[in-house]
Amino acid sequence: MGPSLSLRERCLGGREVNSWDEVAAWLASRAERTIETSCARVHLAGDLAWKIKRPVKLPFLDFSTPQKRKWALDRELAFNRRWAGDIYRAVRPISAASAGFAVDGPGEAVEWLLEMRRFDPDAVLSNRPEVVDGDLAETIGRLIARGHLAAPIAPDGGGAATLAYTVGTNEHALRASALDRNAVESLIETTRAAAAAIGPLLEMRRREGFARECHGDLHLGNILLEDVAPILFDCIEFNDRLSRIDVLYDAAFPVMDLAVRGRAGPANRLLNAWLDQATGGFPASEWDGLAALPLFLSIRAAIRAHVTAATGEAEMAGLYLAAAQAALEPTAPSLFAVGGLSGSGKSHFARRLAPLVPASPGAVVLRSDEIRRRTGGRHDAEADARVYDEMFDLAARVLGAGRSAILDATFLDPAMRARADGLGARGLWLEGDPALLRQRLAARRGDASEADGAVLDLQLG
Repeated sequence: MGPSLSLRERCLGGREVNSWDEVAAWLASRAERTIETSCARVHLAGDLAWKIKRPVKLPFLDFSTPQKRKWALDRELAFNRRWAGDIYRAVRPISAASAGFAVDGPGEAVEWLLEMRRFDPDAVLSNRPEVVDGDLAETIGRLIARGHLAAPIAPDGGGAATLAYTVGTNEHALRASALDRNAVESLIETTRAAAAAIGPLLEMRRREGFARECHGDLHLGNILLEDVAPILFDCIEFNDRLSRIDVLYDAAFPVMDLAVRGRAGPANRLLNAWLDQATGGFPASEWDGLAALPLFLSIRAAIRAHVTAATGEAEMAGLYLAAAQAALEPTAPSLFAVGGLSGSGKSHFARRLAPLVPASPGAVVLRSDEIRRRTGGRHDAEADARVYDEMFDLAARVLGAGRSAILDATFLDPAMRARADGLGARGLWLEGDPALLRQRLAARRGDASEADGAVLDLQLG
């Protein structure tokens, strides 16, 4: 915690109020539990949570006065209602009283708190990353993408300038941390070179509308799981440069965090779910932006490295720092093609293979069923041709961006297999007993594929 700053150096409510600590201690005395973060305290009492900003001033935020803290709380309430409206309720004044303080009491406010619905702090995913399986990762990825598609465009956000600001604040924080000096300096040098190379792409994405009013802080500590439903909370409100950003940079945070915490499969699934959902509303150049993903992942890891170092989590800080450097190591992309009849397990196999393909978080899965759903869902020769054309076009974009890809389709037509072979794809063919395939198709629920027994009959013919 930073030094205590004066709230009022005069008499209020019949007594002297000297410091933020006095207000914080009063709230703590009324709470059952107090949670400390680097920039706030959350006091849990009954079914409520009272959040106050800490009087700190950092390179990327300034909570040094009560007015600045109130400004931040007002924005936190407004911004988070987009993502977690059920949790955030109201900003309330705290005034001095003859015995302690009062919330919503008479007199001039000496501090402000954000009233929230209480939730189990142990239910955030940073405390239980093991519960994130493929299905939950899919849900989170699509939830984030829907939020991005609905978010206002930020024409002055994103781009090379915004990234340069974040890189600069990272450098300052990393050098001020207890992290290994040589590793920090190596990362800073590599990051600068990568940022300079990717700058034109980021500017193009800014002009095309990929910079939006985003969450800004989607690490696993800000994703809550309640009744099997993920809730995104605690978005950035204190600095527009950190929230008016490229949507892929926003989505990269949970992908990175899952991978660092040993959840490679869900990390890959989240990214692919985000890409599939976002494709419905963003230009096709969305996929070209994958060239920026290694840098985005690295910067996100660097942020968590200095934050966790500052909170004394030395082991996690070291893991994040290593991940930040590893993300920027060049890796040649690969292309795979997985074929077989409907129900043969292509998508399951592709999802298992994807996180094993270098580099983290693995390969992009281009699933024909997802493409078909976006283009009308028909199963006939004309529709099939369009699906394959788009799949191969996306594969070229993904490979051109330096990422590996897996083509997931039936590939019944020899011409399509030859087309994949011409791109240098490594082909895998899956087979199964037709009776088993029928059982699998009949058991599908909520899947992108609409293939049924009749479709399978056509394929067998």
